[in-house]
Amino acid sequence: PLFFLGCVHFSFLLPSVKHKAPQIPVLRSKNAQETNIPFPAVTFGPTDGRGPEGMDRRNHGAHGGGKIRIGVCVMEKKVSCSPMEQILERLHAFGEFEIIIFGDKVILEDPIESWPLCDCLIAFYSAGYPLEKAEKYAVLRRPFLVNELDPQYLLHDRSKVYEHLKLFGVPVPTYAVVRREHPNQELNYFIEQDDFIEIHGKRFCKPFVEKPIDGDDHNIMIYYPSYAGGGMKELFRKVGNRSSEFYPEVRKVRRDGSYIYEEFMPTGGTDVKVYTIGPGYAHAEARKSPVVDGVVMRNSDGKEVRYPVLLTPTEKQIARNVCQAFRQAVCGFDLLRCDLGEARSYVCDVNGWSFVKSSYKYYDDAACILRKMFLDEKAPHIYTIPAHLPWRISEPAQPSDAVRNREQGTVGIPTQSEELRCVIAVIRHGDRTPKQKVKLKITQEKLLKLMLKYNGGKAHAEAKLKSALQLQDLLDATRILVPRARSGRESDSDAEVEHAEKLRQVRAVLEEVFIGKYS
Repeated sequence: PLFFLGCVHFSFLLPSVKHKAPQIPVLRSKNAQETNIPFPAVTFGPTDGRGPEGMDRRNHGAHGGGKIRIGVCVMEKKVSCSPMEQILERLHAFGEFEIIIFGDKVILEDPIESWPLCDCLIAFYSAGYPLEKAEKYAVLRRPFLVNELDPQYLLHDRSKVYEHLKLFGVPVPTYAVVRREHPNQELNYFIEQDDFIEIHGKRFCKPFVEKPIDGDDHNIMIYYPSYAGGGMKELFRKVGNRSSEFYPEVRKVRRDGSYIYEEFMPTGGTDVKVYTIGPGYAHAEARKSPVVDGVVMRNSDGKEVRYPVLLTPTEKQIARNVCQAFRQAVCGFDLLRCDLGEARSYVCDVNGWSFVKSSYKYYDDAACILRKMFLDEKAPHIYTIPAHLPWRISEPAQPSDAVRNREQGTVGIPTQSEELRCVIAVIRHGDRTPKQKVKLKITQEKLLKLMLKYNGGKAHAEAKLKSALQLQDLLDATRILVPRARSGRESDSDAEVEHAEKLRQVRAVLEEVFIGKYS
């Protein structure tokens, strides 16, 4: 059930997953208040993974029949999001793992010595997260890390992200960095004119992109040249149905902080989001770019419209390099596909831990790949490929469906909801001259004898009449067979009228040919 970068896995309609909600324990300190995590809570005592007994279990539990403990050391807001819930539930359904959710109280207030022990750790930065504290815990307990913690500091600085990507051979847009120690600081290496800027002698003509160095600041500007009317478009995180706004009067760049300036890459109005789960798996989705008009396209459920896309071999290698460069197994990044003389793709942002939204196929893949990671690291001797995914439950046909099947004379098949994965269309242009032909079924003896005369007397062979003599014979026969106008008789049937009209067309065409070519 896995995607691998070296092969093609393509599916059209996939069944929606129906699964039982597993009971995932949530670790809280004894005095912690109830949280909004939608799983039942368990309070751990002194020997429930904290004392020497717990440490012994961590080292030998998988070998002795115990479960591998997966610690989820992230902010509760991230734990309770739908993709994380879906994947944790699937991991729990395998029956090989104990999921331990730390909770905000433990992460923010408790010392790391009292944090629960775990064999594998899911930990990533978000607003308010004590990354340095999590690092110290990882050094103290040495669990297997899905995403390494130290490289996550790089993701806070866009200039360091670009430097790191270039170090690993990942293509990035042409860029330059402007650093200011205080707002409105004058810099001798920075020059701004109406339609371009120069940074250390490198010129960027409008349109160009301005990004804050701070990776957590998502207010990005695009400046347009005067010949296109000038102005600036601000890109920001979605607010309602808006993702950008245009300001025609703004012409000067910001000077209140440090920024990256890069060339504007035309992408045809789409952005590509790529999500990795380890270096061998990448899922890509395209969406309408906020550069177009700033209006967010949403489906009937109110979610942004995205559609899966296939990555090229080069883009698959880029995904692998990004994953390995930052040592982030679960990682999302933005890809720009542009055609500046030749089709190329560039990475313009790396987001760290990111999940695909509303894709059950992705949740299945993620759970299977993470399971393999955990077992390979902690219990490689027990890893097996399951015969079936444990959370899938067949759904019997409803009575109304069975009745409908009987009425239509079809076999009753258990119904299940399906997820549209892609649409393939084969399109052919219609710019061609239609064939000028007339088809008619003949039974007249004169025409049948004419056919046998020119096809060698074979009853089932075709005859091609091209020469003047052959066409003259056909014209003579047609003139004889075309019925003359008759009066005083009942009207012929529609079929007879249609046949007579076709014979007249054949006669008219042949007469025109002879008048124009053979006369």
